Amino acid sequence: MTKVAVVILNWNGEKLLQEFLPIVIEHSKLEGVEVVVADNASTDHSVQVIENKFPSVKVIRMDNNYGFAGGYNRALQQVESEYVVLLNSDVAPGINWLPPLIQEMETHPQTAICVPKIKSYRQPTYFEYAGAAGGYIDPCGFTFCKGRIFDVIEEDKGQYNQSASVFWASGAAMMIRSKLYTETGGLDEDFFAHMEEIDLCWRLKNRGWDIRYIANSEVFHLGGATLDYTNPQKVYLNFRNNLFLLIKNLPKNKWFFKLFLRMILDGLAAVKFLLSGKIYSCWSVLKAHFSFYASFLSVYKKRMHNLKYVICNKHPEMYSHSVIVQFFIKKKSSYSELDGML
Repeated sequence: MTKVAVVILNWNGEKLLQEFLPIVIEHSKLEGVEVVVADNASTDHSVQVIENKFPSVKVIRMDNNYGFAGGYNRALQQVESEYVVLLNSDVAPGINWLPPLIQEMETHPQTAICVPKIKSYRQPTYFEYAGAAGGYIDPCGFTFCKGRIFDVIEEDKGQYNQSASVFWASGAAMMIRSKLYTETGGLDEDFFAHMEEIDLCWRLKNRGWDIRYIANSEVFHLGGATLDYTNPQKVYLNFRNNLFLLIKNLPKNKWFFKLFLRMILDGLAAVKFLLSGKIYSCWSVLKAHFSFYASFLSVYKKRMHNLKYVICNKHPEMYSHSVIVQFFIKKKSSYSELDGML
């Protein structure tokens, strides 16, 4: 069995593959490591480019675009390896990126997922939005990272060069034990894209597993290659999926109040979008809530299923304060400034 499969999910990413795949191949030349591209029924020349220019890469062809979650779930059924790296098609791994991740998994059997430091491809001295130096979540489900709070991104000056447990790992570049991926059902396909990796991490943490940020492994992420961070569709998915995330994973005695509070905050966000002239973003928030209400019963059934496996629902990596209050009222824009942070 292959030790590590680096699996890149692709959809119409011909240009990205030509730019990034050579770097992935070059920096993943280790015994027992296989590079795989899972193609989500691309309509461009992605598959032909791989077959003609990168014959060492295994190609898995899907018959439809199943999104991030569905694509990986189907692809990983066809991959046999002890560990799998979910790697975005717009990520350039740094030199020697894999050994620290493999070492973490080999020496710490309680680690389910580990994630490298994720920096900007265009501005390599800065962290990247989707992951930075590991992710956290506040009581109302607002996510942030070491190195990035909302849209404020820090420069990497070595301030987060210590590996640590985190709440979630970015799906842009994360290593997971294949057995655990299968046992937990993988990524939730109802999310389609965005935040499904946070849901997977939360489920694993509730089952007693650890998520680790590995500081001496680096990758460089272009970011926003599929959907720009301000794209209305991305706004819709983020707001809807955040509600899915909360109802599926919050503890028994807290879920209803926190979900209700989050809905109020989403309403305020919609008003803010409207007053800022971002009409499409405002509509995306409303659309997200309509979709959530329509899906409530099916998502609640998943919650009841997840509760059967909960061993621990108090996690030190869950921020006890409101990151909204910290950022917008107290004007604290970096991880190290936050009150009560680890």
